[in-house]
Amino acid sequence: MEIWQAIVLGLVQGFTEFLPVSSSGHLVLLQSWFGIDPEHSMFLTIMLHVGTLIPVCAVFFREIIGLFRRPSGLLYLIIASIPAALVGFLLGDAVDAVFYGGKYLAPCFIVTALLLLQAELTAKRKPLYRDINAGNALAMGVAQAIAVVPGISRSGSTIAAGCFCGVDRDKNANFAFLMSIPVILGSALLEGYRFVKAPAADIEILPLLFGVLAAAVSGYIAIRFMLRVVKKADFKWFSLYLAILSLILLIL
Repeated sequence: MEIWQAIVLGLVQGFTEFLPVSSSGHLVLLQSWFGIDPEHSMFLTIMLHVGTLIPVCAVFFREIIGLFRRPSGLLYLIIASIPAALVGFLLGDAVDAVFYGGKYLAPCFIVTALLLLQAELTAKRKPLYRDINAGNALAMGVAQAIAVVPGISRSGSTIAAGCFCGVDRDKNANFAFLMSIPVILGSALLEGYRFVKAPAADIEILPLLFGVLAAAVSGYIAIRFMLRVVKKADFKWFSLYLAILSLILLIL
């Protein structure tokens, strides 16, 4: 993999991780176009996700510290992380085998587009004022678990679930982004363990570092942008983009 390819992948990962358009779906597309060996693409994907952890921790540092001061907040984050952890542990290999070839990206992108449209309609029809509790934390966690499928946006599905549960927009966005921390950490630890057991000889460190750095920088920009978007609940342009992308994929 060339350094410029790693930078492009990192930029796409950073932006699409927090914009509701599915980072995994876009990475599958780009890795296919770049001819990256699918056998090693999972390790690259996880490391790029680790890059996006840096801006999450930077932007939400106070909220992360606050979780340990408020046991209920930490409990809700644990509840929200359980569904994705179960899916990853029990069905991870099956999901990878079926979906990571990119065969179902177009319909999955459409699912995300429809979710975003419905979330915008819901946010504009009824007031969003609820706090995070065990029930809506679990609902957002289930949405995050479904989003292990490439093409279904993690941020889009969790934010949409929060809208459907009537969660306050600021709290919805903050919690949705905080939810990414345990999932990415868990995936990174698992993939790191697999890599240590069976290291891939063709993993190049320098391109990987550039990719992670690009993901961190673009992820920071995307978080700041999305925090404003969620407050306005203006998701229709992301839906339109995904619809056009799905049409292109179906034609090609």
